[in-house]
Amino acid sequence: MILVLKPGSTEEQRRELIKEIESLGLKVHVSVGEETTIIGLIGDVSKINPYTLSSHEIVANTLRVREPFKKANRMFQPEDTVIDVCGKKIGAGHFVLISGPCSVESEEQIVSIAHALKKAGATFLRGGAYKPRTSPYSFQGLGLEGLEMLKTAGKETGLPIVSEIMSTDVLDHFVEDVDIIQVGARNMQNFVLLRELGRTKKPILLKRGLSATLEEWLMSAEYIMSEGNENVILCERGIRTFETYTRNTLDLSAVPAIKKLSHLPIIVDPSHGTGKSWMVPSMSKAAVVSGADGLIVEVHNNPRCALSDGEQSLTPDAYTKLVPELLKLAEFEGRKIEL
Repeated sequence: MILVLKPGSTEEQRRELIKEIESLGLKVHVSVGEETTIIGLIGDVSKINPYTLSSHEIVANTLRVREPFKKANRMFQPEDTVIDVCGKKIGAGHFVLISGPCSVESEEQIVSIAHALKKAGATFLRGGAYKPRTSPYSFQGLGLEGLEMLKTAGKETGLPIVSEIMSTDVLDHFVEDVDIIQVGARNMQNFVLLRELGRTKKPILLKRGLSATLEEWLMSAEYIMSEGNENVILCERGIRTFETYTRNTLDLSAVPAIKKLSHLPIIVDPSHGTGKSWMVPSMSKAAVVSGADGLIVEVHNNPRCALSDGEQSLTPDAYTKLVPELLKLAEFEGRKIEL
């Protein structure tokens, strides 16, 4: 349930109303917009008489929220969320480029790629220190050693870093060393991990699960937000369908759908979404037009010899050629480009 307040309500009146709501055993989420203030009620509202609250002098309207996700719901917060990461803004018309190799393989590799990305115009550097792989015999990442290499590359170039976490065992390292913590598709419903991430204040990049519905995806975001961390960025990375030509089916319709349902930023990963490097440029451009707040693109200095996902990675030269085209398109679409 949400309460839409009348214009001109005072802070003292709002405090009194919130105190009354909390006395009913409910939690409160307040969203203050330029013209409208909304109070969201979180908890079991089934036994609450809407008239009891709608009759309050500062309440203009009461609405019941049908969806199970609350804090992630646009009804709870009509205005787009903007997440500031090291001075770079994500969401509400700001456009970012997150780029780098699937896996950190050596310090020389990640540092050289980072310099190329910085020169090309990337906003963030991504690299996998821990890699969830389908086969236990595939390269699993360098772990904390890889994270240290990623940090070195970030410091040398000034690029904030993004990396994927797989376990709460290394959460302290990620909170201290990583600027955006990524939750991969396979961990989208690792609710223990999500709750722990919710108790941090770090921005979380939450990828859509392999076959997750939009509601399931937003409910995973809700797990993080319900613990107090509202810095969630959604990432569409393709879903599993009957089609086998591409690695996944990139669901670009999810972008406008999410923007209708939620206030959270959403970016697109065309690399995992297709699994084919030659498709990445066209799908990147399509993602920009669909309304995405950014892209995450895999870039490797030698894709043929990459230890993971080389077939979907662009070379630095190809990436350098693509970026101006993306930025020109983003500018045409009215985005504020974050470099």
